[in-house]
Amino acid sequence: MLWILLTAAAAPLQVARNALQRGLVGDAGPWGATLVRFLFGLPFSLLLFGVVAALTPGAAPDPTPRFLIAVAVGAVSQVGATAALLMAMRTSGFAVATFMQQSSLPLGALIGYFVFGDRLSVVQWAGLATTTAALLALSWPGRERATGAAAGSLYGLASGLAFAVALNGYRQAGLALEPAHPVYSATAALCLAQALQSLVMVVLLAAVRPGALRAVGASWRVSLGAGFFGTAASAFWFSALALAPAGQVRAVGVIEGPIAAAAGRPLFKERLSPRQLAGGALAAMGVVATALG
Repeated sequence: MLWILLTAAAAPLQVARNALQRGLVGDAGPWGATLVRFLFGLPFSLLLFGVVAALTPGAAPDPTPRFLIAVAVGAVSQVGATAALLMAMRTSGFAVATFMQQSSLPLGALIGYFVFGDRLSVVQWAGLATTTAALLALSWPGRERATGAAAGSLYGLASGLAFAVALNGYRQAGLALEPAHPVYSATAALCLAQALQSLVMVVLLAAVRPGALRAVGASWRVSLGAGFFGTAASAFWFSALALAPAGQVRAVGVIEGPIAAAAGRPLFKERLSPRQLAGGALAAMGVVATALG
């Protein structure tokens, strides 16, 4: 299926973007590094949408209020999720934070159940319970880093919740604009979301943290790289969400966890304990069951 290939392609691109953003947190702060993802990704998004629009002459977009509201909700949630993820990486490590972010799948399933009326099977509810237990085991702090690990776990869970809202928002946006052309809808939603996110964050940082804006401008080379990888990953994610439910898409996205673990060791000299490895594996099993059960 096409959505599986799109999601699998997005995972390593997202890990690369997260790695580049993590290096920007020190100078620009978490909000400045979050801005990088959207502001420097916007030119690539516009270019991509231009190509897709040229290749989709039959598209007849209908930007209804439902589409605009869904994009706005997804955009705001994604900003908060990204900042929380960066803080989780800073306090508990790159790979652990990425695993904790996978809570977006069970949380997304719960949002779908209560908000959109999605129904879950017994296997899927069992997957939710398994994932929750795995995340508790993964985030339980050791004595030597009790404070930092606990804070990182909370940031990671907050990121997962916000990403769950964003996933459902972007899926609804894609379905509302042009259902017959999902890739067109996905890239249009991506452009609008990144424009809104960039505008809001630039205004906010200019008012409260102008130094973060200067730091972002000074690191434009790395910022361009983060923007490119972020746009590429988001384009694949949005397209997959326009083709399949958020839970299923996020389940395949679990491959991001082992990729992050592999990347975290050589890049950031991080090591996972056996308990963390077991928790990550159990979380992966749980989220797959939640989505595909």
